[in-house]
Amino acid sequence: MKPTVAPNHGIDAPIAVRNLFIVAALGVIALIARLLGVWSRGDPIALIGRPLIAAGLGSGAMGAWMLYDSKIGKAREREDYLDKIAWRGDERVLDVGCGLGLFLIGAAKRLSTGRAVGIDKWQQEDLSDNNAAGTLNNATIEGVADKVEVHTGDARALPFDDASFDVVLSSMALHNIYNAGERQTAVREIARVLTAGGRVLIVDVRHIRQYAATLREAGLEARSVQGIASYLLSVITFGSIQFGYVIGSKAGPS
Repeated sequence: MKPTVAPNHGIDAPIAVRNLFIVAALGVIALIARLLGVWSRGDPIALIGRPLIAAGLGSGAMGAWMLYDSKIGKAREREDYLDKIAWRGDERVLDVGCGLGLFLIGAAKRLSTGRAVGIDKWQQEDLSDNNAAGTLNNATIEGVADKVEVHTGDARALPFDDASFDVVLSSMALHNIYNAGERQTAVREIARVLTAGGRVLIVDVRHIRQYAATLREAGLEARSVQGIASYLLSVITFGSIQFGYVIGSKAGPS
């Protein structure tokens, strides 16, 4: 039975979405002014108006896509990603940068005796309404509160022992670490807390190949995957978005 109250998974990068729609609105104003004859092709204002129309169209499309993905797309895609892991049901799972618990809760639903642990810094600029109470409330709505726990912490210094988790997940989080060296540190932390034979899944909008390379340097088998749609999106956004995922595993005991 579906929950009568829908979980709130927030809006990714809400400030960026707001700014995109502001540019889109300015583009619409410039277009209306052009249609009304306020300025024409030969006017000096065309040097601003024409690029603004183009920027507005592109920004509006990107903002609409980000809003759709935040509210509908990512929830639909979650199960496809989690299906890439062969679940037993007894795993101890860590979600790094769990936010409002989209992947954390999805993993918990696949557990019988296992437990899903989330950790986040709860930054509002990365995800709207991002807070630990919201994550636990979503877990309650989706019926897995007894399998979920959350912690406040930093991906670059995970407060867990070596080899603590059978599965480590991270979705749309690591790109928010802007320093490349610190992102590598976070990925190495993921490798550190993973048990022998454990599996890792990282989904993100940038740096996918670098994550896979860092995992391999840490001794894991890992590969990055980007679909045709991802390459098209990368071209449209001039490389700003390079959507994809990394799937990997740590060698088991010899």
